[in-house]
Amino acid sequence: MMQSPMIEINSLVKRFPHKDVENRDAWKTAVDGLSLSVREGEIFGLLGPNGAGKTTTIRMLTMQTAPTEGRVFYDGKELREHERDIKRLIGVVPQHVNFDQDLTVGENMELHARLHHMGKAERRARIGELLRYVELSEVVNDRVRQLSGGMKRRLLIVRALIHRPRILFLDEPTVALDPQVRRRIWDLVRRMATDGVTVFLTTHYIEEAEALCDRVAIMNKGKLIAVGQPLELCRQMGSYTVEWDAAGTREYRFFPHRNEAADFAAKLASEEKVLVRRTNLEDVFIELTGRKEGL
Repeated sequence: MMQSPMIEINSLVKRFPHKDVENRDAWKTAVDGLSLSVREGEIFGLLGPNGAGKTTTIRMLTMQTAPTEGRVFYDGKELREHERDIKRLIGVVPQHVNFDQDLTVGENMELHARLHHMGKAERRARIGELLRYVELSEVVNDRVRQLSGGMKRRLLIVRALIHRPRILFLDEPTVALDPQVRRRIWDLVRRMATDGVTVFLTTHYIEEAEALCDRVAIMNKGKLIAVGQPLELCRQMGSYTVEWDAAGTREYRFFPHRNEAADFAAKLASEEKVLVRRTNLEDVFIELTGRKEGL
């Protein structure tokens, strides 16, 4: 049975005033007719090169900026008509750490709980529950500035969970973390989805999206250019990739079957460093956008 959409985006557009090359007043389209839906309990990734419109999209979805055109629905409720209700429905984890560094872990959590008008008993119970959830109970009385980068990331996530949101937005949740800590965050994200939270994330790490996401959407120049399961997108490109050096550049060609890839690779025997491998999401990303993420 198909799950109902938790987030539904219809023809979303965002234009900004700017100066063109001749210094005349003009409009720049950052998001151009975006339509997609995210199912309840899904881990959904939004990918795209710098300037693709990801950040603008997240800002519109989290009510930090208003769309120029289009409509957004959360669990069937239209965003503009139910802003207060929807703010209770969502949690937002920003890319940059924005705690009060001089307050303790517990004090930062207490402050956030008070902003959500939680009663004293409920605050204490929920803070204790969440700090146990991410194994930070022992540092509850430490100042945030004393925490490692990985600890701060985990604390950002559970701070956003304090009011029990049904949807969590994660903006670059593992940026600048080492691989071991990154995978610990991945485990946390999977646990949240298992607990019924719908997760919407952006990431510069394509392998992160491939490992975590049930589905991904790829944007480029403000437009949606692909959406689907990572494995499905790889199959559409060709399940196997032949990779080789040619004229000082790295070339790629995609094939549906391994034997076809192997036959093609055999014809390149005189070339150096010929590799036959499974196609990955980064291959799809580069083929569709022409750019590696972050460039």
